[in-house]
Amino acid sequence: METLASIESFVRSAETSSFSAAARLLGLTPAAISKNVATLEGKLGVRLFQRSTRRLTLTEAGEAFLLEVSGGLDTVQAALANASRNRGQPSGTLKVSLAFAFGRQYILPLLTDFMAKYPDIQPDWRFENRQVDLINEGIDVAIGGGIELSPGVVARELARPHMVLVASPAFLADKKMPKVLADVSAWDAIVRRSSNTGRIQPWQLRNKNNEQDMVEPKARVILNDPEAICNAVLMDVGIALVPMPHVRNYLQDGSLIRLLPKWYGDVGPLAIYFSSAKLLPAKTRVFVDFIVEHFRHEDLAKKFSAF
Repeated sequence: METLASIESFVRSAETSSFSAAARLLGLTPAAISKNVATLEGKLGVRLFQRSTRRLTLTEAGEAFLLEVSGGLDTVQAALANASRNRGQPSGTLKVSLAFAFGRQYILPLLTDFMAKYPDIQPDWRFENRQVDLINEGIDVAIGGGIELSPGVVARELARPHMVLVASPAFLADKKMPKVLADVSAWDAIVRRSSNTGRIQPWQLRNKNNEQDMVEPKARVILNDPEAICNAVLMDVGIALVPMPHVRNYLQDGSLIRLLPKWYGDVGPLAIYFSSAKLLPAKTRVFVDFIVEHFRHEDLAKKFSAF
């Protein structure tokens, strides 16, 4: 196991050209990574890296060794993780990336149940609104939408949420309820800037008959977070087009009102992303199954729909 840790430190350092980056991936200190690599070099009797103050460079021997061990390392690690299933308890640190608002509202409340069911798994959950690179960042699972399927990553769809137009009762107090999309084009609106592209997201809408239309909102405020947009609507700032997962509770308690209920926007699939490795670690497999079963049991795919 000591040799395996040294090999893992070497491979991750080679992949990132940095002891510090490898340390972040493995949850160790740069000094520990450097010591592991030095130990491996001592056992092999060869120098694997040329070290400088700026970066690491593989030696010829290091390049040859990397080719021989890197492919098998992931297989060995997965086999070790899966071996825990033989004693009935998946274990290890589970690194999960979650969008801020969605993760807090729908996934974080499941934490205690998951920990009770799998006490040997330590959750390491990161709340962040950004694209993540599961493989290079050492993340086991990500839950969200629009994550690029890079090589080695697969997605399991959880739901296809819709977006709906909403406003607060106070904002609508001196207005007539709109009958067609054009009726809201002159109203103050809260629009969203994509965290990934930096662009203002357009209001492209459709109905059950698959008729499509575009609204050019009168942008009064620009925000980049759907929960912040909901809060701004609650403050009577304007109307907004918001994903159902973020707005459904406000619609249920009447603090927000849905406008033009025949129309909705598409968000794209909400999915759970994880490695496509054949020997998926048991900790990852049980978490994926746990989330999928929760979505099925709570019928969240239906609840996130506009209809």
